[in-house]
Amino acid sequence: DWNVTARVGSPFVKRYVEERELTLLLLVDVSGSQSFGTQRHAKRAVAAELAALLSFSAIHNNDRVGLLSFSDRIEQFVPPQKGPRHALRLIRDILFHQPEHRGTSIRGALDYLQKVQHKRAIVFLLSDFCDSGYDRSLRLAARKHDVIAVRIEDLRETQLPSIGLIQFEDAETGRQLLIDSSSRAVRDVWEREAATRRENFQRLTRAAGIDTIEVGTDGTHLEGLVRFFQRRERRMRRQ
Repeated sequence: DWNVTARVGSPFVKRYVEERELTLLLLVDVSGSQSFGTQRHAKRAVAAELAALLSFSAIHNNDRVGLLSFSDRIEQFVPPQKGPRHALRLIRDILFHQPEHRGTSIRGALDYLQKVQHKRAIVFLLSDFCDSGYDRSLRLAARKHDVIAVRIEDLRETQLPSIGLIQFEDAETGRQLLIDSSSRAVRDVWEREAATRRENFQRLTRAAGIDTIEVGTDGTHLEGLVRFFQRRERRMRRQ
C-alpha cells in the first residue's frame, strides 16, 4: 500500500486472505411421500443419511450448516451454525421431527430460503420432487446459491411387480387406488408416468443450471453422493 508506505517510511504490504468458511443449507422434504420405501430404506431415512454425511463434512471443514425441513409448509428452520453438537441436532431433527402437514411445496421452501439466507450458500435440496410449480423459484434460487437437487426414488415408483391386485394409498392426500399389476398395460402406464416425472425433473434442473444427484432406497445412496463429488472435482479441475 503506497499511501501507508509513504506515511510510515517503510514498505507496508497488504495481505488478502480468502474467506474459506462456507455455509451449507439442507432443504429436506419431510412430506408424507418420504415415508415410502420398499427396498432397504424409506426415502426419509435416505435423506437423513445423506444429510448426516453432508453435515459432518461441513463441520470437518469448519463450515456452517443449517436445516430447512418442509412439507407444504415450512416445518422447521435451524439457522446455520458450526460444531459437531449442532450437526447431531440437525440429524436428530431430520429423523425424529414429526411434520404437522403431509403435502409438498418445493416452491414454498425455495421462496423461504431466499428470505432467510441472504449470503451465497451451498444448498442441497433433498426430495422425491413429486411436485410442480416450482420452476421459477428454482431458477431464482440458483442465481444466488449453489443449488444441488438430490432426487430420491424407490424402485416400486418406477416398476411394478406382476402380483395381481394392489391397493395404494397416497401418503399425502389419503386417496386410495386399486390396480391390477398383472396387466402389462397397467405396468406400462406406471413406467411411462415414472419416466415422465424423471424427464420433468431433468428439464427443470437443466433450465435452472444446477447439478443433480439421483439415488434410490436400495442402500447405494452414499456411493451416489461420493460419485457426484468426484465428478464435480474433475469438472472444477478442467475449468
